[in-house]
Amino acid sequence: MLPGSPAISPRGWIAALALLALALGVALGAAPPAAAFPPDVPPKAQVQTELNSLTVAAEGSMSGYSRDLFPHWTTVSGTCNTRETVLKRDGTNVTTGADCYPTGGSWYSYFDGVTRSSPAQISIDHVVALAEAWRSGASSWTTARRQQFANDVTGPQLIAVTTEVNSSKGDRDPADWKPPRTASWCGYAKFWIHTKYRWNLKIDSAEKSAVQSMLNGCSY
Repeated sequence: MLPGSPAISPRGWIAALALLALALGVALGAAPPAAAFPPDVPPKAQVQTELNSLTVAAEGSMSGYSRDLFPHWTTVSGTCNTRETVLKRDGTNVTTGADCYPTGGSWYSYFDGVTRSSPAQISIDHVVALAEAWRSGASSWTTARRQQFANDVTGPQLIAVTTEVNSSKGDRDPADWKPPRTASWCGYAKFWIHTKYRWNLKIDSAEKSAVQSMLNGCSY
């Protein structure tokens, strides 16, 4: 400390260290703020272990598939359904009406780096698409379990993104589609792997190779 300079309290040191840690995290490519990130995203080492444990198998048939077999946007709490819950969770300064639909706020789309201020321009992406889940094992589930999967707000299976990037993704897996924003590849791979692990879904060899490549680039 320089002579005559004011003393820094312990609380001041803690705040300074927190700011330094934040700066280092940004510089090293750490995970983005929670407002742009879904919940329950494990560290790289854990996700690698989860990927190694997934059953590798060819994708199943689409025979019998229907989105209606995955009832979604069910009520989560009060007047808020799943879509509205994720819009509130993933947005910034979100205000809502009595029906829980947003009346204000903004949304940063992690996959393409675009910020929008209209909820009508935001889609809630099923990271592992419903059709992909069907091909990976969900065809044998009960409708109740498929409903739980389609409305999973506790894991990284749902994320608010622009309607354009959601449409471009469709039901493709990482072997056929990756986010246009390459800085999101690490997070995307983690979301995908952890979701498949949590729901005991299979993975095909090309898909596994694609997520492994993206996971290799993770710094967190």
